[in-house]
Amino acid sequence: MSEAHAEHGAHPETSGATIAREGLWTNNPALVQMLGLCPLLAVTTSVVNALGLALATLIVLVGSNTSVSLIRGYVPPAARLPAFVLIIASYTTCVSLLMQAFAYELYLTVALFVQIIVTNCTILGRAEAFASRQPLLPSAYDGLMMGLGFGAVLVLLGGFRELLGTGVLFADMAQLFGPSAATWEITVVPAYRGFLLAVLPPGAFIGMGLLIAAKQYLDQRQ
Repeated sequence: MSEAHAEHGAHPETSGATIAREGLWTNNPALVQMLGLCPLLAVTTSVVNALGLALATLIVLVGSNTSVSLIRGYVPPAARLPAFVLIIASYTTCVSLLMQAFAYELYLTVALFVQIIVTNCTILGRAEAFASRQPLLPSAYDGLMMGLGFGAVLVLLGGFRELLGTGVLFADMAQLFGPSAATWEITVVPAYRGFLLAVLPPGAFIGMGLLIAAKQYLDQRQ
């Protein structure tokens, strides 16, 4: 098989269905690879915090995968890691500035964890293991699917903790989507006093453990 055919052909490892399945389920960064758990566990006290970090991570993943794929033939092996870190740091800085400009209140809450996206092993791992070896479109799609898979876990855990801790969902969504989102809040349990453990660090570990157990149960059922 020629090199051009191998690069542009529908190789099973780079097919759209395989990449989507890997990112969303079978190789999910959070539930399977257990990467990026520090920000995931820290910011998931509410849906809006989780969604803010999820969008930031998604943008950095897609951007860094795309850029790494574009330069993969020009970077010598000895300089790959510094080059990848520099690319990821550049995208992280851009996302941080965008959040400061358009979602400043949310940024004040999640700023630290947005800034350390550059150290997220999920992003660096995809750059090294996939984007540095694949063409542009599969690399960008891999970043999208991995970002969506990671983001889905963030939002699910954030919703679980917010609901259990406060009895409401989608509180303070105006911080991310503007004043029009102020009415999105849903009071699921009226007159609910809240369960403090859910929004404390132990609640994050318990919720994450339940999500991992649920995935393993579903895998076994299949």
